Amino acid sequence: MKTSKEGIDLIATFEGLREKAYVCPGGKLTIGYGHTRGVKRGDVVTEEQARQLLQEDVAEAEHFVNALVHAPLRQNQFDALVSFVFNVGCGNFRRSSLLKEVNCDADNFGDIRPRFMAFVKSKGKVSPGLTRRRKAEADLYCR
Repeated sequence: MKTSKEGIDLIATFEGLREKAYVCPGGKLTIGYGHTRGVKRGDVVTEEQARQLLQEDVAEAEHFVNALVHAPLRQNQFDALVSFVFNVGCGNFRRSSLLKEVNCDADNFGDIRPRFMAFVKSKGKVSPGLTRRRKAEADLYCR
């Protein structure tokens, strides 16, 4: 599966566009729409370059969702999981109770929603931004 425009827009909205490299709340050098690989202090990107990096990063997240999820998914479910993986990384997704629950019963929304909400902390503290993102992802998944 591939991420829809709605899924990409969700990611872009929560990541926000930053044309100059900065240190994100998780402590990583970041640029564009949440791109972290190979970023150095002082790097600058245009919006077009940031969109290209976003597409590459989304493709990587799609690969992991496609490889790790064995249950059939609807487009909205796939988009929500790609956003989640984009943000938390493949390793965290692979070990998550969210993945286990999706693979057991992708439509068990009552158990899946809290699995998203388990990932709302940054450096041990609840993050309002991550809380909003996880709620949006869970809402999209359960729609």
